[in-house]
Amino acid sequence: ALLEQHPVGRDLRIAEVEVDALPDGVDALEQLQDRAPDIMLFDIEMPRMDGYELTERVRDDGRFRHTPIMMITSRAGQKHQDRAMQAGANAYLTKPYQELELIEQVGDMLDIELVPGRLD
Repeated sequence: ALLEQHPVGRDLRIAEVEVDALPDGVDALEQLQDRAPDIMLFDIEMPRMDGYELTERVRDDGRFRHTPIMMITSRAGQKHQDRAMQAGANAYLTKPYQELELIEQVGDMLDIELVPGRLD
């Protein structure tokens, strides 16, 4: 399962990844009470709780200490990327992104092949 806002979900569903798209960080935290996704994707800019705070709160939960987290955001500045990594993100992808780039990065973080025939 994967948590993110909706446009990313469409791209990952193409790669046959199960996606749970949630509207904001508060809803994501509520859903995590009953779920344990394999990876989480957050936007920095979300209503009610931004991606930085959500990442920090997820990392504070021992169940998710080692779950991969990717930030996907329009904020391209190095300070935003640094802050995301300090909060606990494992990867950072700037919008607009190429669909294949997202799918490959998710596959790499999960150590599975989502792009058949990809040459490394």
